[in-house]
Amino acid sequence: MKTFEYAKHLGTRFILAVALLLPLIAGFTTPAAADDNNSPGAVYTITNEAGGNEVAVYQRSANGALTFMAAYPTGGLGSGAGLGSQGAVILRGNGRQLFVVNAGSNQVSVFAVREDGLHLLDVADSGGEMPISLTFHNDTLYVLNAGGSGNISGFRVRENGQLVALDGSTQPLSNGGTGDSPQPAQISFSLDGRLLVVTEKATNLIDVYEVVRGIAGPPETHSSSGMTPFGFAFAKRHDLIVSEAFGGTPEASAVSSYNVDKGTFEVVSPSVGTTQTAACWVIISNNGKYAYVTNTGSGSISSYRVENDGTIHLLDAQAGLTGEGSSPIDMALSNNGRFLYALGATSDTISIFQVRENGTLKSLGIISVPAGAVGLAAQ
Repeated sequence: MKTFEYAKHLGTRFILAVALLLPLIAGFTTPAAADDNNSPGAVYTITNEAGGNEVAVYQRSANGALTFMAAYPTGGLGSGAGLGSQGAVILRGNGRQLFVVNAGSNQVSVFAVREDGLHLLDVADSGGEMPISLTFHNDTLYVLNAGGSGNISGFRVRENGQLVALDGSTQPLSNGGTGDSPQPAQISFSLDGRLLVVTEKATNLIDVYEVVRGIAGPPETHSSSGMTPFGFAFAKRHDLIVSEAFGGTPEASAVSSYNVDKGTFEVVSPSVGTTQTAACWVIISNNGKYAYVTNTGSGSISSYRVENDGTIHLLDAQAGLTGEGSSPIDMALSNNGRFLYALGATSDTISIFQVRENGTLKSLGIISVPAGAVGLAAQ
């Protein structure tokens, strides 16, 4: 009897061990599993190669480490050069679909995220030229096109991943659809999905579009607090946190905060300096208390405290270092908020940081990525 019970115990342990190892063997995790605070996940970037764009996938372990798993053709072409944008790669809120831009072929690709990898669902025209940034809310996707005069264009995302263009959703930028593009950097829905926001680097403007039943109205333009508004993210309620590159002037970049709602656009904290160079990409911690900005010209990440009223304060100008000459651009947080990843444009690396409860960052190392990679999303 004791021998039988011992054998039964060993058999149970073996089954449990296999169950725990299966996700690691497959190299991917389900979106539901990735929601667990201690579970693994994945990080995604695109190669942006002119001869054929691909999504590079990295398995994220529970301790934040990354391991290259596979690359998947997008069915479109990259631009072969930097996009100067935030949001080139995004995940649907539930993590079951991945959206990427194909800036060289004026297309957007949709992938299903499954246990056995990525599955291409659709490739659709972007509604303009040179798509550089994406945003998603409910079942609606909007694309920011930087080529030509520039525009935004909306799509309904069907259950099977097919993109269906929304009639009447294409809207111009601040130039009204004439002349050269004002060099937009990012598009994003507000947290409630009622607004779309676009930053314009060349004009120092921030465009706000009211969205009704998925259709964006014409833009209302507002002056940025500082020069060269770039990346941004929404914090609590209607607080908008925007980086300001100040044209790359050494040690001049800053971050501003605004209260943005229907009919409201108010500066809360005007141009709080990073003391670094070329602040560009912005992310917000999961609890909404901290903002992080990459300083492309300084090889650093600055951290800010975000107060309940939207006021921001610089915590640490060099909260994270990505290396001299690394040119950090895109950032992404793991869905559990414990790890921050920063893509180095010239070092061709991803720097890995642990996010502590007090907002400080601890370096966990770097990994190499394909040269020219852009965009970053994480589970």
